[in-house]
Amino acid sequence: MARPSEKRLAHFRQMVAYDQAIAGFGTSLAGMDEAGRGPLFGNVVAACVIMPASPLHEWIDDSKKLSAAKREEMYDRIMETAIYAGVGYATTQEIDQMNILNATKLAMERAAEKAPATLCIVDAVRDLYLPFPIRSIIKGDSTSYHVAAASIVAKVTRDRQMAEYGKQYPQYGLERNMGYGTAEHIAALKQFGPTPEHRRTFIRNFMQGDVAE
Repeated sequence: MARPSEKRLAHFRQMVAYDQAIAGFGTSLAGMDEAGRGPLFGNVVAACVIMPASPLHEWIDDSKKLSAAKREEMYDRIMETAIYAGVGYATTQEIDQMNILNATKLAMERAAEKAPATLCIVDAVRDLYLPFPIRSIIKGDSTSYHVAAASIVAKVTRDRQMAEYGKQYPQYGLERNMGYGTAEHIAALKQFGPTPEHRRTFIRNFMQGDVAE
């Protein structure tokens, strides 16, 4: 596997250094992130990851900065070497019932509930009910090695779900738009109506009041 560019390696070292300065690095320091807060379709996915001090995977970065192929590759590396890798979900129905922020918190709590962590770095979200403290930081997925790893696990997990839903509901292009409100997706919504997995609270504006509660 080719090594990252020098610019990417410098950023990687900064992320690792951030985590190395925290007690528990390599044993009980966790990172957590989510995928799927913005889409019109499907659940929100959270991942909580504890990585060992070695090996360090140089391609780990904010999932949005990696190609789909590289995310898949890093997902496999993370799952092979992680001390802990937990995934949690909040369903479409839970999102509609409690709003996306509270549903994201629920997914995170589910992802981390069995983590043997002494501290968890979380991307932006605060006020989680967990048996260990959290450190919430803005842009955590580009600051912390552990949060970046969690962002990859959450993103790949959700993208795989969308690929499967794309087979079940081919008219919406879910395997391409990942449930986001692209022109193709919105046009399909207007033509075919919503599926049970569309977020009713997210699609009202597109459906002009035609969405059942």
